[in-house]
Amino acid sequence: MLREVAATRYVTPLKEGGSLPAIVEADDLGMYVVKFRGAGQGRKALIAEVVAGELGRALGLPVPELVTVQLDEAIGKGEPDQEIQELLLGSVGRNLGMDYLPGSLNFDPLAFEVDAAFAGRVVWFDALISNVDRTWRNPNLMRWHGKPYLIDHGASLIFQHAWPRDAEGLEKSARRPARFALEDHALARFSPDLKAADAELAQRVTREVVDAATALIPDEWLADEPGFDAPDDVRRAFGDWFAARVHAPRSEWLPELGSELGR
Repeated sequence: MLREVAATRYVTPLKEGGSLPAIVEADDLGMYVVKFRGAGQGRKALIAEVVAGELGRALGLPVPELVTVQLDEAIGKGEPDQEIQELLLGSVGRNLGMDYLPGSLNFDPLAFEVDAAFAGRVVWFDALISNVDRTWRNPNLMRWHGKPYLIDHGASLIFQHAWPRDAEGLEKSARRPARFALEDHALARFSPDLKAADAELAQRVTREVVDAATALIPDEWLADEPGFDAPDDVRRAFGDWFAARVHAPRSEWLPELGSELGR
């Protein structure tokens, strides 16, 4: 499972983002950017963070450590702001935290350079997970100690909000195009090398790698999912979708340049 910490102090809200994240201090003396299960996007945003983040890490992409954060109702009751108090009291239990990177800067594609190989891997990954939220308007990239880090994948894996119910639906879902145009991606100006990324990464998205990522999702986030009998059934559905995605023609789900790959 993901490493678990317990929240000891709600530090400050982060106004950006629809999931109402906040910086929280934990019992390991670490600071974390926490997304709460009681926010409007609910537990599926947390699931997407775990699956996408850990899959990205397995593919060699820089993702800050993810942890689960136990939240006690006493922290919520002690919060004077009513809106925040309601959020915390509605999130008692296990939430998701991302290691806070102190002193990090928002990635500015006009100020920082990355190479075409790295840009290609990130664009390929975002297309794989149908991540709509890494554009030049909102890069969801941080620069820390001279390196870029990928953050905020809660808006990816949109298929889990309407699971395909049969083989035909699975095939159609897996072939669905990426939800962004290449020119809108935060790294578009760096001439992403999608051919090299595809050759390197596609073979690494194995069933074992996906299963390892989904195994980290807490059971309670998967419980009572409509159409599934048990959390492991949902995990298998994630594995089925990624297997179909990787075997689908790249021209169907990679932005623009996918047709050049001849797959």
